[in-house]
Formats: sequence, C-alpha cells, structure tokens
Amino acid sequence: MTLDISKYPHLALADTPDELRLLPIDSLPQVCDELRTYLLKSVSQTSGHFASGLGVVELTVALHYVYNTPFDHLIWDVGHQAYPHKILTGRRERMNTIRQKGGVHPFPWREESEYDVLSVGHSSTSISAALGMAIAAEKEGLGRKVVSVIGDGAITAGMAFEAMNHAGDIHSDMLVILNDNEMSISENVGALNNHLARLLSGNFYTSIREGGKKVLAGAPPIKEMVKRAEEHIKGMVAPGTLFEEMGFNYIGPIDGHDIHELVKTIKNMKNLKGPQFLHIMTKKGKGYAPAEADPINYHAVPKFDLSEKPLPKAKNAKPTFSNIFGDWLCDMAAQDDKLMAITPAMREGSGMVRFSKEYPDQYFDVAIAEQHAVTLATGMAIGGYHPIVAIYSTFLQRGYDQLIHDVAIMDLPVMFAIDRGGLVGADGQTHQGAFDLSFMRCIPNMVIMTPSDENECRQMLYTGHKHQGPSAVRYPRGSGMGVDVQQEMTELEIGKGIV
Repeated sequence: MTLDISKYPHLALADTPDELRLLPIDSLPQVCDELRTYLLKSVSQTSGHFASGLGVVELTVALHYVYNTPFDHLIWDVGHQAYPHKILTGRRERMNTIRQKGGVHPFPWREESEYDVLSVGHSSTSISAALGMAIAAEKEGLGRKVVSVIGDGAITAGMAFEAMNHAGDIHSDMLVILNDNEMSISENVGALNNHLARLLSGNFYTSIREGGKKVLAGAPPIKEMVKRAEEHIKGMVAPGTLFEEMGFNYIGPIDGHDIHELVKTIKNMKNLKGPQFLHIMTKKGKGYAPAEADPINYHAVPKFDLSEKPLPKAKNAKPTFSNIFGDWLCDMAAQDDKLMAITPAMREGSGMVRFSKEYPDQYFDVAIAEQHAVTLATGMAIGGYHPIVAIYSTFLQRGYDQLIHDVAIMDLPVMFAIDRGGLVGADGQTHQGAFDLSFMRCIPNMVIMTPSDENECRQMLYTGHKHQGPSAVRYPRGSGMGVDVQQEMTELEIGKGIV
C-alpha cells in the first residue's frame, strides 16, 4: 500500500534531490522528521532493512542538499542504510515494492537509478570504488565530487584500509564519511567537537593551512615540524590520529543527527583538496524506541505493527538449518575442548549466539574479515586445534584464495559451515549462494556435503569435524523439513550420497 504523501507536506516538496536543494535550510529538520516517519511506516508494511536507514536520515538529506547528485557521486557501503536515499531519489512511490520481484532493489543498484552509481551488497567496497571514480573524474577534468559513506563495522575490513592507504598516498580529492553508530571509536560528541569540526573545516583554518604549506615548501624540516604540531593538537581533542597518519584530513566526531551542523561541515569540506575524512556519530534505529534499544533484532524486519512490541515471531515452528548448526556446535564443544568456532561478524545469522555465551573461550568473531577468518583457522589447525569457520556462502567468495592456498593445498582439517547455500530470495543478486558448489568442486582435497534434512545436517557436521582434511557442509537458508533430529552423532561414509 502506497502511503498518502499529503500527510508529509515537506517531504512532498522533495521528489528529487534537485527539488530538495530548492528548499530553505530552515525547512530541513521538518524534511528529516517526515522522511523518518515515512520510512518507519513504509518498511513496517513491506519488511526490509530498518534500523540502519533510520540512523542516517539527517546525513542523507545533508548530502543530497550539499552535493549536486547525480553528477556528484554518492556511494553507500553495503547499502543497508540506503532506504532514505531511495526515497529522496525518485523511488518514494515504489517503496512498497522493495524486495519483491520487479520491485525496488533492497540495495543501491546501477540499473535502477542514475543516483546509484555503484551496485553493492557486500561490505567495505565503497572507498576503493570512490577512489577509482575520483581518479577518473580528475583525469577527465570533470570537477566531480565523490563521497563514500561507510559504517564502523565495514571500515574494520582490510579492503577499506587498503583503499585509504592508497588514497592518502596519491592525494586524490574525495570524502570518506564514517557513520559510527555503536560508539566503538569515540564518545566525544557534543558542542566542543561540533565547534572544533566547524573550525577545522572552515575557510579561515583551511586558508592558513594551505597557505602555510606553500610558504614552507622550500623549508622541508620546518614544514614537517609544523605538520607534526598540527597532528598533535588535533590528536588531543579528536580521535583521528590513525586516519591522519594514512594521509587524510580528519574532522570530527560530530553529531550525525544535527542537520544544520552536518550541512555546514559538509559544505566546508566539499571544496577541500586531497582525501578528507568526516567522522559522524549516529544512533541506529533513531526515532523508533524499540529499534534504538535493540538495533540488532531491528536491523532487518518482517512486516510488523509499529504499535506492537516485540517483533512478531515466525509462525513456522520448524528449526532452521542455522539453529541445527548452533545446537550441534554446543553439543560438540561439550565433547571437544579443542573445537574453535570462527565467524566474520555473523554471530546471529549463523546461529552462534548460544555458543558465544556458553563457550566464549572457544568463540572468535573476527569482524568483517573473511580472508583473515580462513587463515586464522589454518593456524589453529596447524596448532592442533579443530577450527570451524561459520560463514555465509556469498561471503566465502571473499576468502577464496585463502581457502585454496592456506587450507586445501596443505590438506588441513578445517571445516566450513556454509549457511545460505543456494538461492536466498529477496536480498537479491549480491547475496545468492549459487556459486559455492562450482568454486569448491575444483579445489583439491575438499570434501563437500549437502544435507537433505535437519538430521542429515547434524550428522554431516559431525562427519566434517572428524575428517582429517578440509571439508564443507553447505545448507540452505530457512527452516528444514521438520524431521526428528537424532541426538547421537555418527560419521557418514564419505563419497556416498543419495540421488
């Protein structure tokens, strides 16, 4: 059901970013309030990614207000937070079709809109792509601005730091915005930091800074001393030393829900030369109390009534394959104190919450680092332990070289519990688990198992755990067949299957 836009008079004036930019800045708080309410009601009626979008409403409005999109390129990392962006870029009336066949794509998608310059779904790709676009724009003399928005989870991935290291080295003009919604980097948000951000990004400070560089260009020792002094002064009041050392001009942290401060700061930073880094603090689920209190469960939601709490439970009482894996993992750990379970930031989705609480010393969440997860397991196996890498099929693609080079060639006993194998439905092309069988079958020494039901899944997990070489148990998303699960675990004959 399409929402009645007449109930959102300020949002109704901004069908596109061009129309948004015609509005007076004093009307932006009302636009943000109505956009957040529209998003709340829209997603609650359709299902989809929820809490992330609520947290970036002000940022989305500010970016489209300041930048000349789509000429200027705006790139959302992963894309979970892109629903407000879709609403403001001509897709508002179709938001009731999101995640449906023929409907609005759940992530930014190039084929869908000229405002979606990069198709995404996996994390930590935005800075590399933004840098490439900035280089291309500079070579073409386009005067195009390029912005990457990345979260505090995605920025932990190695690829993000590889891109920043390169950007700092070649000094391309680009802006990276860190959307920090878990206060994992700093809690220094307030009037002082907002004032500091305006000061450091403003014309007066920038002109002194750039003018000083020119004056001191012929005196490298003095220039280096001044540079170090600037870094130390900023380091005393801002947590951006790491980013400064990588060659970025760091500004922040600032309040990501203060639309006026965001617009002022982003305007100041828009024309600065070289790589810029803006750190904003936001609240995931902002504006809806249950989502603010429980952003993990409200990250992606089914259809639900905004007045009812908590979220509705799935009606299907059959256990999911993720549940089967999680239960087996706990049962196996009770028998094997050398079992080590590794996940690249997918604890809830992979069914590992109970295990992480009952066996914290055997549980390793490596964050968004699939390559590291696989080779970490290699080291554990060499050390005499029994590692299990719990990973989605679509994300195992990111650790493929490690799977071959660090596990299979050495024939090490590492088991991969591969969730979301096969077609996964509404999350779209980037999340399908359709490639794993093809890319694993050609790997030497790899034993691949695909269960037909829950009980077979449990026995295959046990078989893979006991196997003295690399193995993978691949199971689909969702519920099983409802068969009885045999608690006793038995090894299956490898090489024998049911056709």
